[in-house]
Amino acid sequence: MKITFVLPYAGLAGGVRVVAIYAELLQARGHEVMIVSPASYRWPSRRKRAWHMLRRLARSAAGRADPSHLRDVSVAHRRIAHAPPIVDADVPDADVVVATWWETAEWVAALSPSKGAKAYFIQHYETHAGQPIQRVRNTWMLPLGKIVVASWLADIAANEFGDRNVSIVPNAVDASHFTADPRGRQPRPTVGLMYSTKHYKGCDICLEAFDIAQRRVGELDLVAFGVREEPAVLPLPRGAKFTAQPDQAILPGLYASCDAWLFGSRSEGFGLPILEAMACRTPVIATPAGAAPELLAGGGGVLVRPEDPADMAGAIERIVSMSDSDWRALSEQARRIASEYTWNDATDRFEAALEHAIRSGRTGAPGASAA
Repeated sequence: MKITFVLPYAGLAGGVRVVAIYAELLQARGHEVMIVSPASYRWPSRRKRAWHMLRRLARSAAGRADPSHLRDVSVAHRRIAHAPPIVDADVPDADVVVATWWETAEWVAALSPSKGAKAYFIQHYETHAGQPIQRVRNTWMLPLGKIVVASWLADIAANEFGDRNVSIVPNAVDASHFTADPRGRQPRPTVGLMYSTKHYKGCDICLEAFDIAQRRVGELDLVAFGVREEPAVLPLPRGAKFTAQPDQAILPGLYASCDAWLFGSRSEGFGLPILEAMACRTPVIATPAGAAPELLAGGGGVLVRPEDPADMAGAIERIVSMSDSDWRALSEQARRIASEYTWNDATDRFEAALEHAIRSGRTGAPGASAA
């Protein structure tokens, strides 16, 4: 197949990383793959456009590229210099063209048939604050073959938009990279989290839970990583060990330095850090967002009530107070569950969904096959 992925931008978002993984794995299977993205996602004003251009020039002069999950990817990446939208002239003729975000779904829907059958890879339902809710909802009604990363997204397609012809392709984890040796609890109780100031990510819930648990447990350390640190907006507690824009090579060590990983999202498409932490033998304490209910159904962590820092704090206290043997058993269960989600299996499903989108596109039938 000739496959084109259309990204809204080439940055450090988790969704970009997932697209990069699929692009490389599909190319390794012999498919001809290209990624297309605007050079900059939004240029809402001349002033901001000038600022982005100056920053890019400064990074270029310093010999640094903009941070992106596509930086070391071997797949062809066409960066479009003009402001969005992506149009026919930007995209090669192909068998299938894949939108990867609600706005790219609008762009892909407007492309000519020669650009390929049209698929919509849905990694979230972006109706949270800051997004144009009705435009997002409208993209779910476009005649694009839908591929979703979790059952809750398939439920939305069915229950809100009457579309039951949707492929479910859960994300996965590279268990050869995200791994850690069997171990006992940390010498000093430690929990970790992915830091973000976005409200829907629920970092404030995790930090409040940490504060409550620390007062109960006494000694309790915090490890965090994120795209950037903004302590003035959502300060981390004193003594927290924070890593900004960590290289993928050091992520397993960050996860493995913790007795539990906190996931407090109010809204999430999948929640890849859950799998990554579990693969590193770190139990997860999660709110029921994204794929957390499915991933933790068999153990490997604790599901807590949404918007309830006290409940999360109680789970922290229980896990860091476990006997060493009980904690080791929970740790091993987390690893076993994570190892069931392989990128090879996920790529099998994704490949099949694209093939179905091509067949459906030829007959004019929207949607991808259920999986």
